[in-house]
Amino acid sequence: MIKKILVPIDFSDYSKNALKYAVNFAKYFNAKMYLIYVIEPIVYPADFSMGQVAIPTINIDIHKRAEEELNSLAKNFVGTELEVETIIKTGKPFVEIYETAKEKDVDLIIIATHGHTGVEHLLFGSTAEKVVRKAPCPVLTLREPIKGFQFNNNPK
Repeated sequence: MIKKILVPIDFSDYSKNALKYAVNFAKYFNAKMYLIYVIEPIVYPADFSMGQVAIPTINIDIHKRAEEELNSLAKNFVGTELEVETIIKTGKPFVEIYETAKEKDVDLIIIATHGHTGVEHLLFGSTAEKVVRKAPCPVLTLREPIKGFQFNNNPK
């Protein structure tokens, strides 16, 4: 049985559509949802006269804004029918997603793909691809347009 579902969010339309799909999936299985957003650290180039300058207020603002947005998505997309937990971490997205899946012992990760192609894909790969390779559980990847399995919300 699927009891815990992790849904990585980057606030793109792709991830919001994947969230809509994941909500139906979670309702079908009556599963708890974990929404995770990962803040990638901002690296500031060194100023040779002063060295690296840390600007902690920017990180605090980013975290606060991400928390507000994630809570809003949870409220508007998930509602009150399901148990949902929002998680914000800082680091490399695929690493934090993988680590959270292990920590929370999730049964399934539902993640959107952005469809990078060509040189960009060769140089960077995709977060979804890296999650699939490392995940401690099954991963359902969704690309636009999302088609396929339809839910009738009446599990047998």
